[in-house]
Amino acid sequence: MEGFGGDSWLREHEACIRLAAEIMEKINERNELQRNGKSYSRVSANIRTLLKRFSQDIESLKKKLYKAASTYHLTQQEAERRQRLIDELLTKERQLDDAFTNQSRYSAPERSGLMASSTAGFGHDLWEDETEQTRGMSVADIRSQQQQVIDEQDRGLEALSSVIARQKQMGHDIGNELDEHNEIIDDINTHIGKTDQRLVKETKHIRKISEKAKDCTYLVVIVLLLIAIVVIIAIPT
Repeated sequence: MEGFGGDSWLREHEACIRLAAEIMEKINERNELQRNGKSYSRVSANIRTLLKRFSQDIESLKKKLYKAASTYHLTQQEAERRQRLIDELLTKERQLDDAFTNQSRYSAPERSGLMASSTAGFGHDLWEDETEQTRGMSVADIRSQQQQVIDEQDRGLEALSSVIARQKQMGHDIGNELDEHNEIIDDINTHIGKTDQRLVKETKHIRKISEKAKDCTYLVVIVLLLIAIVVIIAIPT
């Protein structure tokens, strides 16, 4: 497998990560603007374009991974690792979409109260390290997002499992074909051996016939000479 510098898939993945960071910066920039201002609309339109491009880039990575895995260009372990990277990008995509739409109507104090109540009994507040992507979302929204991410990961794993199963079946089919070809080659070798033996035998037979033909020629010449001698003797002088 090629290293990082020579692997276009990994380079495209890094580009996706940088694009996600750029989109998040744009969202934060927009959130500082007046909602009814022209700048807000302009930045929002720019964010929509970047989100669409981000989604297309993820889809491109998925197709290239599927193709590489189905043509044995990747090991199973590397294919699974790259599938996890795609799952992480899908999570980022969902978080960016939610951060962009910002559909939550909870205020900061209300949100803190909801999160605290939802984690009661665990010994500490699991939401104390809330990220920028989830800030402004309700607990129900976050739970829905997590479930969607899990569903996306499950679908990705199922697709990868299907690719691996096809690879195994293709390997089995190729092995069977190789066995059949080997049997055909063995049969051809056997026929070639028999043909060689027949050629050698026929060559020896032809050589013997040629030698006999030479002997017969000499015999005919001798008989003709004897007949000539007898004729000459028989002629009166």
